[in-house]
Amino acid sequence: MLEFWRCFSYRKCLPALALVTTENQVLEFMIRQMQAVPIRLLQILMLLCLGAPGWAQEAKPDALDEIVVTATRMESSVRDVARSVSVVNKERIQKATQQLALDEALVGIPGLYMQNRYNFSGDLRIALRGFGARSSFGIRGIRIFVDGIPETLPDGQSGVDSIDLGSAQRIEVLRGPASSLYGNASGGVIAITSELGESEPLVEGKVAAGEFGFQQYGLKAAGKLGSADYLFNISRTELDGYRDHAKFRGTLLNGRLGIPFNENDHLLVALNFTDQPLAQDPGGINAAQAALDPSSARDRNIQFDAGETVEQQRLGFVYESKRSSGTLTLRNHYVWRDFANRLPFASGGSVDLDRFFFGLGAQYSLGDSLPDGAGLAFGIDYDRQDDDRQRFDNNDGVLGSQTFDQNEQVVSTGIYVQGEYQLNDAWTVQAGLRYDELTYDINDRFLSDGDDSGTLDFNELSPSLGVNVKFAAGVLFASYSSSFETPTTTELANPDASGGFNPSLRPQMADSFEIGYKGGRENLFYEVSLFQIDLEDELIPFELAAFPGRTFYSNAGRSDRKGLETAVSWKNGSGFGVNASFTWSDFKFESFIDDNGNDFSGNHLPGLPKQFAYLGFSYAPDNGFSGVLETVYSGDLYANNANSANVSSYAVTNLRFNIDIRSRKWLFRSYAGINNLFDESYNNNIRINAFGSRYFEPAPGRHIYVGLVVSYARPNTR
Repeated sequence: MLEFWRCFSYRKCLPALALVTTENQVLEFMIRQMQAVPIRLLQILMLLCLGAPGWAQEAKPDALDEIVVTATRMESSVRDVARSVSVVNKERIQKATQQLALDEALVGIPGLYMQNRYNFSGDLRIALRGFGARSSFGIRGIRIFVDGIPETLPDGQSGVDSIDLGSAQRIEVLRGPASSLYGNASGGVIAITSELGESEPLVEGKVAAGEFGFQQYGLKAAGKLGSADYLFNISRTELDGYRDHAKFRGTLLNGRLGIPFNENDHLLVALNFTDQPLAQDPGGINAAQAALDPSSARDRNIQFDAGETVEQQRLGFVYESKRSSGTLTLRNHYVWRDFANRLPFASGGSVDLDRFFFGLGAQYSLGDSLPDGAGLAFGIDYDRQDDDRQRFDNNDGVLGSQTFDQNEQVVSTGIYVQGEYQLNDAWTVQAGLRYDELTYDINDRFLSDGDDSGTLDFNELSPSLGVNVKFAAGVLFASYSSSFETPTTTELANPDASGGFNPSLRPQMADSFEIGYKGGRENLFYEVSLFQIDLEDELIPFELAAFPGRTFYSNAGRSDRKGLETAVSWKNGSGFGVNASFTWSDFKFESFIDDNGNDFSGNHLPGLPKQFAYLGFSYAPDNGFSGVLETVYSGDLYANNANSANVSSYAVTNLRFNIDIRSRKWLFRSYAGINNLFDESYNNNIRINAFGSRYFEPAPGRHIYVGLVVSYARPNTR
């Protein structure tokens, strides 16, 4: 076993780091930990990323200092954060992309594995260091924020169907458990920031079309009204889909208004409207059907008209007041969501959900009252989720008799403190502590089958500790963090199909240890990190024959996750750039015997490849042309706990480019893209432990899209 993993197992990493004082020793220390990793390529990537010690002495820290992140609750540069953090800019998010899902923008981030771009009834499946892989729909284990407003419910479920990529300015990804920052469901953080109004008022229109019935229209307006800035973006997307019964129709409106009261006080008003009247679900199919007719849907999904409709409104406020003594930040938000879902079975196969979600938060960061080199922030979060959930029979797509009616309330309260202290010019220590209380309350209103009302309470204390060691070329860091994750209200459903809670389901707990190195100079950034996560009671999905398409959950005893993540980004003066990342992981059940007595101990976690990678080449000279050629590689993975169903590896190459023509205040941008350039056969999504071996959702082959953006920016006369 690796010396590195033994170091983590016995909590000896921090004493070991104390012996590392020169950049030569940094190289020796990290390479020594890698000697037994069973992939020689990782050692090569390590050496390429770190470079020779002589080169490192000449490097400049600009690339690290210029990248500022806020997802860590305390604004700081990437250099000063004792965690793995990735940042994606507006150009990567919006330029010549199809903007169907977050994976288009985030695909190159190490440790972040994504599936299910083309099935809108199930949402994008995002796994960050394995957290979230269990989800059958929505996002689990990852906190998501848009403009400081949470997209994550108190029970830990997040949605991405209301995220507007067409107005996103930047995305931060905090990789690794962070319950000391945000509490429940914190395998990581994805924080999205919308564009700000520029000094010149802007009006922009977009139209795009492509194969499989793809159509997209958008209109954006941004600018300033006096001292206030505004942005509004509305977009409409339609897609018939590659597979049968895969149509999607959706409209998004995203807006933000920034109101400065004076130099020190600022109010952000964020609003969002989502209307998705059609999102069909073609379902998972078995290997034989996937090979014979990959574009086909499961017959029962067509019979029962499986799919969903969503309508959601979100209103949020973020107030910030800066003084020499400190900064006060207040948030308040309200979300109304109407959701209807049809599953491919009759009894209780139609779901109707009426949700109201609101929250409050306050944080105070101390300023000049602290000694030089010190930082301290503390705060409180309060969030409440109120769901009216009903089930009806699904009579071949027609709403039938009611079978289920209950109100579900989840209340989450958390208090936290985050601090850091710079011991000297090289060493900085960071620490955090958070206490959370969660209450689940179910009121059963369908009493013909008995009263299943009940209450569950959870409370957890989550600490974290990190240390930074700064060198001329970069930073060596190590950290420990604890996290917890409760089942969501949906995951607590009883497998016996009655109401109330699954009485045997418990929250999953994790201890995470990480060591990493990140460095950079002008036009270059590189990073490498190794981690180990020890989990207890990991939540695992499964299906039952009586309810195909509906997912239930059980706990594994213990799980073990080891991994390495590395990335490099470089761009030269002529506009040519390279972005690459590689992730190796070893995620296993240490102890897991399911309810049927099957022993899966020693097996790999399903739904996650042992290795995946990204390689992208970009070219953006000053003549208005730019293009990106990228390849995404995913290794083999298993589709079930028994590891008896193997899913083959694949490599998908995408090409996109655009041409900009400027004429005074006008910009004309034509763009085109080819997805799956070499027509690779692969699966867009894997349904873990699906009944009847219906694991597979095949992805489309080579397909093309084109678009045109026209924008006009007039001089600001105010």
